Amino acid sequence: MDMGGLWVLLLLIAISSLPLIPVYIWFRVSHVPVTRPRFLCALLTGAAAIFPALFLQDVFSRLGETLPVLSGRGNLLAAIFFPIAFTEEFSRLLTLLILFGFFRLFDRKNPEADPFALADAKALKGNIQSSALGLAAGFGFAIIESAAYGAADIGAALLRAFTSAPLHGACGARIGSAAAILKKQPLAALLRFITAVAIHGMYNFMIIKPGFPAVIAVLIALSALGSSILVIRNGREKTAKDT
Repeated sequence: MDMGGLWVLLLLIAISSLPLIPVYIWFRVSHVPVTRPRFLCALLTGAAAIFPALFLQDVFSRLGETLPVLSGRGNLLAAIFFPIAFTEEFSRLLTLLILFGFFRLFDRKNPEADPFALADAKALKGNIQSSALGLAAGFGFAIIESAAYGAADIGAALLRAFTSAPLHGACGARIGSAAAILKKQPLAALLRFITAVAIHGMYNFMIIKPGFPAVIAVLIALSALGSSILVIRNGREKTAKDT
């Protein structure tokens, strides 16, 4: 890659990262129990989730040759919910499980820093932390995805920064919470995973389906992100009162 291409790539990443700035500021101002290193780790983990997502999408495409419903051929809903929404959220779940496992392994002396502590119903702080880490991971995924779209059209990177980024953040918060409780509360984790896939799928459907105003998709993404932020904020306020 020449210097010109490198600068274009950096510009695309910078544009795609714009929504992350207010999110990070909010983390710091609201004293969300996530350290800077963990925030960065979650961000990079979310970005890395793009690779298993691409692999799974390729698998769905190949399986679609014998099972057309898996590739969504001839069925718009299947094309949105299987090869796109499901694969991306499953990849996010997988990478967050790995990240949370590393956190537990390297910080055994601090149970409150363990995202899996959410399995204990009393560990509200763990709930806040896992959701917040998932939120950061969602934005990490969105940065890479938006930059990739922006390589073909730089305007697309700016547009997606303020449309798909909130969507991935909202879904990421739900997946983060699901990852933390997966072992001890599998049904609750499955419900949160399905909710993330449903929100993701509805957003994509509204974007792709002719006749639906795109603003509806944006409202879905912003509403889902707002509800995630409220969960984190209310939990943070409750823990502050209890201490």
